[in-house]
Amino acid sequence: MINRPVTVRQFLLLALTLAASAAAGAAPPSQPPAFTGASTCLLVPSMDVSVGTPVDGVLEAVNADRGDVVQAGQMLARLNAGVESAAVALVEAKAQFGQRKLSRNEDLYRKQLISSQEVDELETERELANRELRERREQLRLRSITSPIRGVVVERYRNRGDLVKQEKIFRIVQLDPLFVETVVAGDFFGRLKVGQVIQVQLPVLKQTVSAKVSTVDRVIDPASGTFRVRLTLPNPRNDIPSGLRCQVNF
Repeated sequence: MINRPVTVRQFLLLALTLAASAAAGAAPPSQPPAFTGASTCLLVPSMDVSVGTPVDGVLEAVNADRGDVVQAGQMLARLNAGVESAAVALVEAKAQFGQRKLSRNEDLYRKQLISSQEVDELETERELANRELRERREQLRLRSITSPIRGVVVERYRNRGDLVKQEKIFRIVQLDPLFVETVVAGDFFGRLKVGQVIQVQLPVLKQTVSAKVSTVDRVIDPASGTFRVRLTLPNPRNDIPSGLRCQVNF
């Protein structure tokens, strides 16, 4: 850019302007420009998880399908577990017998008919049986596939009777809340605060909703001069689908 010299006329006009300002009094401090604008955005699930099994087996039951709303902890499918169930029943019987045996011998110990060492051995046998029972129950629990979140099943990859080998069986997304992902010009950095309520327009649904700023990136992309912002949008009835294009108004 070429710097041109200031002409006499320009200098005089500047001087007159300064003089008028001084006569009228000190000017108020300058205010930052108004924070207005709009950015395109996208609605995405707040969680997207693949649910599977850490063990091999045959699917004995499948209780969920694509489009189903599932709750956290709900059983989605079950592998064949005949051997594991039998093992749990066997060890459970051993643990119960060990408890009864210990109770009977405690009476004998109080009557000084057996030694403390014998009682200690019985207590140890009971404790080992209980620990083995917990292990067997955990192995049985691995045969059941449950949902870790409340959400919607968007994919089911396997059917009843399929042989699965430590693989994913369902894909579940959480739609309450939804995340509003947008990219904002770097000029707005520092003006968006976590907790701030912003209006989001949904053209497809022809409605405007309120979302709250939940994440503001602290790094501006040098190539585009922008930074990312995430808003959280409540969606308790799952009536707003993910994947919609939207507009955030500032």
